[in-house]
Amino acid sequence: MRSKVIFLADMESFYAGVEISQDPSLRRKPVAVCGDPALRHGIILAASREAKSFGIKTGQPAWEARRMCPWVVFVHPHMQTYIDYSLRITKIFEQYTDRVLPYSIDEQFLDLTGSENIFGSPEKIAAAINRQVWEETGIRCRIGMGENLLQAKMACDCFAKKMANAFFELNSANYARHTWNLPIDALFGVGHRMEKNLYRIGVRTIGHLATLPRDMMRRRWGVNGEVLWLNAHGIDYSTVEPDAVSDQKGIGHTATLPRDYRRRAEIELVLLEMTEEVCFRVRRHGRVGSTAHLYCKGADFDYPTGFSRQKKLPDPGATAAEVYPTVRQLFRKHWDGRPVRAVGISLSGLSSYHQLRFPFSGCCGREEALAAAIDLVRTRFGKTSIFKAAFLQPGAQLFQRAGKIGGHDS
Repeated sequence: MRSKVIFLADMESFYAGVEISQDPSLRRKPVAVCGDPALRHGIILAASREAKSFGIKTGQPAWEARRMCPWVVFVHPHMQTYIDYSLRITKIFEQYTDRVLPYSIDEQFLDLTGSENIFGSPEKIAAAINRQVWEETGIRCRIGMGENLLQAKMACDCFAKKMANAFFELNSANYARHTWNLPIDALFGVGHRMEKNLYRIGVRTIGHLATLPRDMMRRRWGVNGEVLWLNAHGIDYSTVEPDAVSDQKGIGHTATLPRDYRRRAEIELVLLEMTEEVCFRVRRHGRVGSTAHLYCKGADFDYPTGFSRQKKLPDPGATAAEVYPTVRQLFRKHWDGRPVRAVGISLSGLSSYHQLRFPFSGCCGREEALAAAIDLVRTRFGKTSIFKAAFLQPGAQLFQRAGKIGGHDS
């Protein structure tokens, strides 16, 4: 008897699938969703089955996709439409269980423990869900099943996507047999950098990692090392708790710049814009943050440069006046002077209180009152209704980003 029945439902080529659903004339054509090919945003966000058959994949530049398939159809992203479809699919899932946890815009966990008594076996439920999602949205769905979230994720990513019925089950009894021969980068949680680290100690497969002593992994890489050891054994203690998505530990924003930014003044201008945007979102949640994190990626593909650093704020805050000085300090300390391709800012250590400063000067209250007034204006009239005059300077991105969701057209 199964202890838990957890599904991870993943939408195949989600953005491309939505575009094809909206425009059936695109069906059976090589479709690639990307930004403006003339700018930096010409990166493939999703590709249809037909496009993938030519080798086109997510993350490729548009020009490379065009070279691989001269008749590829480029479609501009429409983020609001994707969000709407994702919410529609959630409603379908909620017809089978009230325990649904969105993992990303195109992936959702479902805890179906006990639902077999109503809808039949997990295999029948998966088939019913796949059929209903296709009939109501035109999107193909793949489902991985496990006794926990990790097993469901591995089942979906490594196996279900290759199965004719788009379904695969992993459990405690078969996890090692199916996964231990897979390359180490197939293990959830192993990124490019960790893959290199593991290669240095002779770990090539998930099975190799599983045979290492647990305490050795913890000594070498801390909690992350121990989690990877648990993942290699199919062990995961997390649960599907829908309310967990509201308990954010940080709020941030990352953007790829439309060109290589070389001048410090231009880069700092974009950082100020992004700080304001992040702080606005933090305030909207009724929170303040205690730690600012800055990410910068260099412009050289062959010799990657950049940094990722964080620093505690003097006091918790949620206005640009409180956060930006720390962001700028991080940038000036760690930037190597080379061109920048992408930047990201986040505010973590969120709480619903604000520590008083001593001696109290009153400036904090004025900044918060001003920010609240600006929030009201922007919420009603849009992001560009009121802004700093500095954002009219060359290099500013405020007006280019206005009206976009996730960096893409709404």
